[in-house]
Amino acid sequence: MRRGSDSAKVRRVYEEPGPDDGLRVLVDRLWPRGLSKDAAHVDEWPKALTPSSELRRWFHGPDGEYEEFRRRYEAELAEPAAAEALRKLRTLAAEGPVTLLTASKEPDRSHAAVLRSLL
Repeated sequence: MRRGSDSAKVRRVYEEPGPDDGLRVLVDRLWPRGLSKDAAHVDEWPKALTPSSELRRWFHGPDGEYEEFRRRYEAELAEPAAAEALRKLRTLAAEGPVTLLTASKEPDRSHAAVLRSLL
């Protein structure tokens, strides 16, 4: 049975794990500050899915705009290593619930939200 994006959600990594989280996937390039690996309850950390450092800096800089960030990030996800990691994530999401974890203060306007939309 295909569950796809219906079973994928985005949460802040600092929140307590929920009973319906399923597979917990950290989608940030850097480990979240002040959070131990035990407390994070992360099952997967596919760094190939994360935005490049350059894109992340641009987005959080004075010229960063979400729709342009989304366009640039989707272009990065088309690169071979990222495309393979996205394919694997889609397979995992088809098998059951997946929670995309991010340290972003606005998870619904972050790369994690872009990933969820692509699942």
